[in-house]
Parts: sequence; structure tokens; C-alpha cells
Amino acid sequence: MRTKFFMLPIMLFLFLFSGKSFGQLNGAKIDFKKETHDYGNVKFGGNGECKFEFTNTGNAPLIISDAKGSCGCTVPTWPKEPIAPGAKGSITVKYDTKRPGPIAKSVTITSNATNEPTKTLRIKGNVAPAPEGDSPVNNAGPKAN
Repeated sequence: MRTKFFMLPIMLFLFLFSGKSFGQLNGAKIDFKKETHDYGNVKFGGNGECKFEFTNTGNAPLIISDAKGSCGCTVPTWPKEPIAPGAKGSITVKYDTKRPGPIAKSVTITSNATNEPTKTLRIKGNVAPAPEGDSPVNNAGPKAN
């Protein structure tokens, strides 16, 4: 009886740590270079584009099936073709900088990655107020006498 209880932990240890490393998953894996982009202070109407670079560190093709911005002012574009193991890719996010004030938005990525099938990327910063006197003028219609 004592021998059985002594052998059980040894057999469990050998089962868990034989073959592949403990915790290793097969399939695609996505690893981002950065998960947050800080625009800092951006001019009104300035460049609101940033890139999130990633690598497929898994052993199967990575397929990004969707990327959604938290609102209509945050628009992501992503590779539609599979990303091979070891290959790199990027997700471009465009923020509408004609909205003055703080930026605190997110983009949710959905993929077949075994480590993070749903990943949230974040953008932050501040858009300066619109310049004075740049209001549109309506010149349509009859002129006043």
C-alpha cells in the first residue's frame, strides 16, 4: 500500500513533464510589441494613425477574424490573410482627431490564437481644441441685400 502512494506522485510528475514542456500549447500565438499607444498631445485634425505590430510565435497559422473599435471614431484595419508561424504583421488604428479632448479608446482583436483569442489594445492621448475662426461658412442660398 505504501509503495502505491509513493509511486503515484512520481508517475504524476513524469506524466506532466514528459514530452512537451508544461504549459506549452499547440496552435497560433499572438505576441504584440506594445498593447497601448499614447498619442500624447495631437493637433485638431492631426495624424491619428498608429500601428500595433505583432508576431505569430505559435506553430500554426494565425487568423485574425475581427477587430472592433470601441466607437466609430476608432477604426482598425488588420491583415485578412493567415500569418504564418514566425511571421510578423500589424494592425493599424485610425482615430478621428476632429474630436477635441481626451482619447481613451480600445480595439478588441478576435483570432485563433491559443494564448489570447480575444485581445484588447488601447489608445490614449489628447486632441487639442479646434483653431479659432475655422468654423465653416454657409455661402449657399440667396445673398442678403
